[in-house]
Amino acid sequence: MKLTPLICKQSVCALLFVVVFGFFKANAQDALNNYIDFGLKNNIVLQQKNISLEKAQYALKNAKGLFLPSVNLQAAYQTADGGRNIPLPLGDLMNPVYQTLNQITGTNRFPMLENQTINFLPKNFHDAKLRTTVPIINTDIIYSNKIAKQQTTLKEFEVQVYKRDLVKEIKTAYYNYLSALAAVDIYQSGVQLAKEGLRVNQKLLENGKGLPAYVLRAQSEVENANATLLDAEQKVNNARLYFNFLLNRDANEAVEVEIQDQANLAKVEGLLAGLSAVGEREELKALQQVEGINRSVQKMNGQFAVPKLGAFLDVGTQSEGFKFNSNTRYYMVGLQLEVPIFSGNRNSNKLKESGLDLKNAELNSNLVAQQLNLAAKTSQNSLRSAYQTYQSSLKQLEAASTYLRLIDRGYLAGSNSFVETVDARNQYTSAKILVNINLYKTLIALTNLERETASFPIN
Repeated sequence: MKLTPLICKQSVCALLFVVVFGFFKANAQDALNNYIDFGLKNNIVLQQKNISLEKAQYALKNAKGLFLPSVNLQAAYQTADGGRNIPLPLGDLMNPVYQTLNQITGTNRFPMLENQTINFLPKNFHDAKLRTTVPIINTDIIYSNKIAKQQTTLKEFEVQVYKRDLVKEIKTAYYNYLSALAAVDIYQSGVQLAKEGLRVNQKLLENGKGLPAYVLRAQSEVENANATLLDAEQKVNNARLYFNFLLNRDANEAVEVEIQDQANLAKVEGLLAGLSAVGEREELKALQQVEGINRSVQKMNGQFAVPKLGAFLDVGTQSEGFKFNSNTRYYMVGLQLEVPIFSGNRNSNKLKESGLDLKNAELNSNLVAQQLNLAAKTSQNSLRSAYQTYQSSLKQLEAASTYLRLIDRGYLAGSNSFVETVDARNQYTSAKILVNINLYKTLIALTNLERETASFPIN
């Protein structure tokens, strides 16, 4: 029985496996970046954010359109009967005069007239016109356009903020998937070690040097290792489901797995030495836009006393009986002036209210700036702790590997008990799992710090 060479080979391979993160091929950064690009294009929530941004852009176009003339076709038709009448006795007034003139001239050049009745209500009357209106002085339009621009910019920052959150979630989910997958490999190695222990004890028992209790204990260890392996495989499935959910693709689609090289770990020392500034975070820029919007609203409300002046031009036709000729056509040009005089102090109260909104926005900006700075420092401390813990776990793995080799040799030589080999093997497996967990805790902590400092290039 040559158990020791096998154990040594597995231990050395496992140590190299952890040190160089060698459970996959090289260069995971390309695969991860491809997944990030895919997620930024296909994530459902991000698509909703982009729709909100597009709506804000159309609102801005509408605000700009208020500066342009507005042309509308207006038409009205009216007919009525009855109501008040105005009698015009033209015959009674003019016929005696016309009759005398005819007698003097000896002709009938002056015909007799009938009395007339004029009705107040129009009958079969239409009025159709093209009305063109254009604002000349209107401060509300000016500030509405400015506010629409600021709101569009605010939506852009909101999209950027969610993109950064999505990148963080994708990278974290990817690292969790790699960690779960690596755990499966480690537990598979543990199963092989347990089976090898069972085989050795069976051979010892067959040769009269072992005990039945050791065989039973070895069988129990194999079953326990298999159960742990099944649980780890289920965690892989769950991690894959969540990762695909973030990318908005089929839940069972395979995840491309490549090793995360030491480039990110090399960044850790630099990040721990100095903290990047958080002054360029989109959250702060968005809050600055909120301040700007409230400031614009305050200025707009402060212009309530400025008169509004507009011009209009009407070109149309009016007639009874739908006639259209030179006598029915008309045009009208005019100016409209509106000067506010009294509104029950509503304008001044509205101005004070907008001033309070502006003050609240400024206070909120200061508060969030402090919170972001605190979050960045906390993330830096968390990264430092995770990195130091990872370094410590590497040393624990090295010690556990050496301990396992010594105990296995001692067991074969008869100087150590089987219980000690089981304990050594469990320590070794636990050390490998701990290295795996701490490795990805470090990478996730690095991702969190990257998010808190807004250092990942979104564009």
